[in-house]
Amino acid sequence: MTVSGRIRWIPVLLGCLGVSLILVIYPIYVIRPFRAQGARELAVALMISRFRPGLTVISALAAVWAAIRYRGRWWRRTLAAAGAVLVCALAALARVNVYELMFHPDDHPAFAAASEAKLDKDDKLIVVNVRGSARAYPIRTMGYHHVINDVVGGTALAATY
Repeated sequence: MTVSGRIRWIPVLLGCLGVSLILVIYPIYVIRPFRAQGARELAVALMISRFRPGLTVISALAAVWAAIRYRGRWWRRTLAAAGAVLVCALAALARVNVYELMFHPDDHPAFAAASEAKLDKDDKLIVVNVRGSARAYPIRTMGYHHVINDVVGGTALAATY
């Protein structure tokens, strides 16, 4: 095979790697917490999230095909195979919802008496009082978990923010 026949597979591999990286990283970058998102960039990130599982599989198949077809020195073939494996790993990562991993509900909240609570004077709270039993959930904690599952006054509740 000629040199030009070998080189044409490199752009395919690099393209698959680039597309897969963008499909996985862009939504995570845009939808990260504690950052304002623009309506347009959020719409693009959500659209990418919707289609990325299928697109990354297509990209992985193309990368594996290009790595198999690539004919070059053994160390270049090894790099091509490693690139194809990386694209396949990104296809697997595209199916993981990192926000469910990051923002899991707090099912076992810890509480202290109001006199012992370590809060700043400017901390905001979500306060619940059910049948004389009260709880206060700091917004700082709620901003991370978004959901606190608790039982207050014998009643199960989900405090959300």
